[in-house]
Amino acid sequence: MFTVVIPLYNKAPHIETTLSSVLAQRMLPAEIIVVDDGSTDGGDRIVEPFASQGVTLIKQSNAGVSAARNTGVAAARSPFVAFLDADDEWLPTHLATLAQAIERFPSMGLY
Repeated sequence: MFTVVIPLYNKAPHIETTLSSVLAQRMLPAEIIVVDDGSTDGGDRIVEPFASQGVTLIKQSNAGVSAARNTGVAAARSPFVAFLDADDEWLPTHLATLAQAIERFPSMGLY
C-alpha cells in the first residue's frame, strides 16, 4: 500500500535508526526508497546492507531535498507515498494508522 521515500543528505549518523524504524512497522511498506542526494559522509554505505531487506538506494547529484523527494516519487510503485526525513523515526504503528485514516476517509487527498 505504501512506498516510503527517504531523502538522504549527510545524515549518516541517523539513517540506520531511521531505516530500522520503518522496518519495525506493524504494517510493512511495499517498498522503501532512499534517495542519496549527493551525500559526502558515507551514508550510502550505511544504506547498502539494507538492500537485503527490500531497501532501494538511488544516488543522484546534489539537487536539494525537494528534488530527492521527487526522484523517490517517480520511482514509487505504490498508490500511497509516505515521506520520512533521514534523521527522523516513526513509532511502530505509524503506517497502520495512516492506512486506517485512508480507509475511513477515502476521498481525502492528503493524510
